[in-house]
Amino acid sequence: MKRALAILVSVALLAWLVSDGRWRDLLGTLDQLTPGLVLVALAGFACSYSLRALRVWDEFRGDAHGRFPACLRIVLVHNAMVNVVPFRGGEAAFPLLLRQTFGTPLPRAVASLFWFRLQDALAVFVIAACAWPGLPLWLRALALAGLGGIAFWLPRWARAPHDWHEGSPFAAKAARLRDTFAETTRHARLGWLWTIANWSVKLLTQAWLLAQLLPASMPVGAAGALGAELSAILPIQGVAGFGTYEAGAAAAMLPSAIPIEQGLRAAFALHIFVIASAVLAGAIAWLFHGPSPSNRPDSRPSSR
Repeated sequence: MKRALAILVSVALLAWLVSDGRWRDLLGTLDQLTPGLVLVALAGFACSYSLRALRVWDEFRGDAHGRFPACLRIVLVHNAMVNVVPFRGGEAAFPLLLRQTFGTPLPRAVASLFWFRLQDALAVFVIAACAWPGLPLWLRALALAGLGGIAFWLPRWARAPHDWHEGSPFAAKAARLRDTFAETTRHARLGWLWTIANWSVKLLTQAWLLAQLLPASMPVGAAGALGAELSAILPIQGVAGFGTYEAGAAAAMLPSAIPIEQGLRAAFALHIFVIASAVLAGAIAWLFHGPSPSNRPDSRPSSR
């Protein structure tokens, strides 16, 4: 049922675009993407990709052995798959690529992906609490305190001694997941730094590009970019995000007097640019294959 609704959301966006000649208005919006704008936006996305790769390199430094390009390739291919494979199916690429490239066990890689996504969600909420227009100061402070408490408590809860292993088979499986989650939160030394930096750069780039497409001020573009990213928490997602992404951005810009149609067109153009950048970077990264774990110099069997 959720997948059927997701398809309907995306079809509704497509139907809206093809009705009343809105395709021509969309092409007019895309015409505003001058070579200079494209180069600046691509530079911002490239910086975001590099920060994500640094987060992977930091956590899996014991497996990567300093191979930052391999971490960057994993990030680029995974990002492209997430953007184009429906229903978040592209997330599976991350643990599979880690196992293929570094020989990382799948449970460890899946736990890391789960922790990364939790960090992403908390970072976006923190930025939203700081930058969302019109929020009273007390609500910003309350949100930041709550989010900071969750970020501080989760790893310590996972690492705390527990007796889950002694319970039912389900409890034993949950205990193994908790232990694996505890391990992955222990490895990243600067994980929060990379996460906050990545989302700051990513949202700033998207906000600037959206402001250029409207055109509007940076605060309006920031509200639209945050609305688009926060739409990812909705229980129903359009295919590759189409429909929900645009609706989230347009709804967030309504208080700034941006008409819904103008907001949807600009958000759709931004979404196309984001996906095109991800697919192009992922396709380039896919062409470069590093050595398999069995062929690494440090993987030779011991002589003992």
